[in-house]
Amino acid sequence: MSVPAIDIDGLTKFYGDVRGVEELSFSVPEGELFGFLGPNGAGKSTTIRLLLGLLKPTDGTARILGVPVDDRAAFLDVLARVGHIPGDPRFYDDVSGRKTLDYFAGLSGDARRDELLDRFPVPLDRPVRAYSRGNRQKLAIVQAFMHDPRVVVMDEPTSGLDPLVQQEFYEFLREERDRGVTVFFSTHILGEVREVCDRVAIIRGGRLVAVEDIDDLLARSGKVVTVQSPDAIDLADFDFPETIDARIDPDGSLRLVTSGNYDALVDALDGYRVDDLEVRETAIEDVFMHFYDESEVEREDDADAADVADTADATDADADADSRDGESDAAAEPSPADAEESADA
Repeated sequence: MSVPAIDIDGLTKFYGDVRGVEELSFSVPEGELFGFLGPNGAGKSTTIRLLLGLLKPTDGTARILGVPVDDRAAFLDVLARVGHIPGDPRFYDDVSGRKTLDYFAGLSGDARRDELLDRFPVPLDRPVRAYSRGNRQKLAIVQAFMHDPRVVVMDEPTSGLDPLVQQEFYEFLREERDRGVTVFFSTHILGEVREVCDRVAIIRGGRLVAVEDIDDLLARSGKVVTVQSPDAIDLADFDFPETIDARIDPDGSLRLVTSGNYDALVDALDGYRVDDLEVRETAIEDVFMHFYDESEVEREDDADAADVADTADATDADADADSRDGESDAAAEPSPADAEESADA
């Protein structure tokens, strides 16, 4: 049995009393496009930092290509086979794109640099401070893939890309999957998940709520029924075993996602006057909405401000501990772009 490209077991990180992530467990085989989906503040970026050895877990472990991320000596060898696109790529503003790529080439190699620049061109001789948001993102894509990694970890990688470049990037990712590359793809954009991912893990409030195959998830997602009525609709009348999600929209209409039992639906509607009725296939947004209870999302947003402050304190504490161990360089190496961010600050 082959070793998973990414293996997470009970991974937990607390910032003081604030939960970053708790008891995450899942694995990603080689050659899979794996989506990591959740609302802002759900714990996606914390998970990525733990995967790359940039944060120390409170409990649990993660392995990339069979090597524990907290085994610093062994993990150094793995880093040469890992690519990373951070959520907000930052580079030295006064350095040209060409010299920036030269720097990364010195760390990990650049066998595919020319190929990638043909697909994602940037003004190489211009200083990075003159780059648009899209060009910075393309530069990050090139640096992440040009050393031909076996695993690539990405945090919102299409941010700032125009639609045509996004489509080119999606096609490139599918080609990389066919070559056996594993891609861990963090996003909150539901359409991207359907476009490129084979499976998806859904995180909410720092906890894993589902790991699903995209095709299976959509196949059993049912239909969306929208009912407009002059009567006050009682959601309890539509609480069938097949109901995936039921809610009253702001205009008073019923929005129901159901996987079957249409006879019971017709019987329930018999008690109401119906002004309009629409039945359609389920969109990707409908499939995932039942994972996101509104009160839980609000709680996550409230906690997010505390998370930011605690993250800074915890990251500083981890960095200090790493420096005392003489290992901070090893921790930073999977994400040189993050190191650039710290230098800019």
